Amino acid sequence: MSVIQVRPATLRDAKAIAEIHVASSQDAYKDLLPPAALDAMSVQKRQAFWREAIDLCEPQVIVAHLDNKIMGFAGFDRSRDKGTPATTGEVWALFASPEHLDKGVGLALWDATRDGLQEEGCTKATLWCYLRNERALRFFELAGFKRELGSARTTEVGGARVEEIRLFRSLV
Repeated sequence: MSVIQVRPATLRDAKAIAEIHVASSQDAYKDLLPPAALDAMSVQKRQAFWREAIDLCEPQVIVAHLDNKIMGFAGFDRSRDKGTPATTGEVWALFASPEHLDKGVGLALWDATRDGLQEEGCTKATLWCYLRNERALRFFELAGFKRELGSARTTEVGGARVEEIRLFRSLV
């Protein structure tokens, strides 16, 4: 039986990461964002973003793979939220390829992300999630995250106003 492996991303992984980011966003957000916004997502733009992130290590980027086929990725680092202590980490992104949902990819990525944040000295982890993204909310709540009351905010994405909420959990 093969086991999902997780490793730091390399620049060569940027295209696969971008493809997963676009495909999984289009799948997960099809009921949240306008079709035009989803259609406008560009693998080329995402690839440039992830190449820079990998090159600068901001955020730290990891990939989950099986037999060298990338199945998902995560990005994590210190919290970007103003006023948070240096011991607060943030899951910037965690995506599994749509064809690999419910196969343990997310869990493998979360376990490695948690370990990476702890190695950086973080005692708490946060993330932002669209309030209507029930699959992601369920996943993170099963991973021990709780909704932070009073944190809900509205953002504009592709011309649509979307509610998101911050989730948090202890790492100690």
